[in-house]
Amino acid sequence: MRCLARHFLGSLLCAIALAIAVSPATAQQLKRDVDYRVIPQPQPVDTGDRIEVIDFFFYACPYCNELAPHLDRWLKRKPADVVFRHMPVVRHDSWVPLAKTYFALEAMGEVDRLHLAVYRSYHVEDLYMSQEKVIAEWAAKHGLDSEKFMAIYRSDEVKQKVDLARKMTEAYDIQGTPSIVVDGKYLTSSSMTPGVPQVIPVIDGLVRLARQQRLEKSAK
Repeated sequence: MRCLARHFLGSLLCAIALAIAVSPATAQQLKRDVDYRVIPQPQPVDTGDRIEVIDFFFYACPYCNELAPHLDRWLKRKPADVVFRHMPVVRHDSWVPLAKTYFALEAMGEVDRLHLAVYRSYHVEDLYMSQEKVIAEWAAKHGLDSEKFMAIYRSDEVKQKVDLARKMTEAYDIQGTPSIVVDGKYLTSSSMTPGVPQVIPVIDGLVRLARQQRLEKSAK
C-alpha cells in the first residue's frame, strides 16, 4: 500500500513538473510587454459575447510554419466562447500571391483541409507557391478544380480581401509573423516567447484575461 502511495505521489509530481515545463505561461501571470503587448489602437470586435482570436500569418514564414500544427491542435480544444480566424499578413506586394492563395481556399471552403498543406508544400516540398502556374498545378494535385480555383484567385472579391488584409496588417500593428491578436487588443508572437510552441499557453492566458475584462465590464 505504501509502495502504491509512493508511486502515485511520484507520478503526480512528474505530471506537475511537466506541465510547468511545457506551459510556463499557465504557471504565472502574463507580463505586459514581455509575454504580450497591447496594440496602440485597439480594434473593434464583432463577435458578440465571444472572444476573438486572430492568427496573423504568412505562408512563407518558417515560424508560422512551425506554429501552424500547434494552432491546429489548439483549435480542437479551444474554449467554446472563442471565435478563431486566420488573416494573411500583407506587408509587401511580394506577399500578395500567398495571401490570394489563402483567400481562394477560404472562398472554396477548403481552409480546414488544405491550410497546413500550403505550408508543407512551401517549406518541405520547396514549391514556389507565388507563381500562378505552380499554384494552379498544386490546386489540381490536391483535388480542386484548378480553373475554378484560379478564377477565384484572380477575382475582384479576392483582391478586395487582400486590400483588407493589408489594412489590417497596419491597423493591428503587425510587426512580424506569426502574431496572434486576442479580442482586438492583446498581441503575442513567437518573438515574445522562449520558443514557438510557447505561443499557445500565452494565447490561453490572454483569452482568460479578455474573458475577465469582459466580465468586469459587464458587471459595471
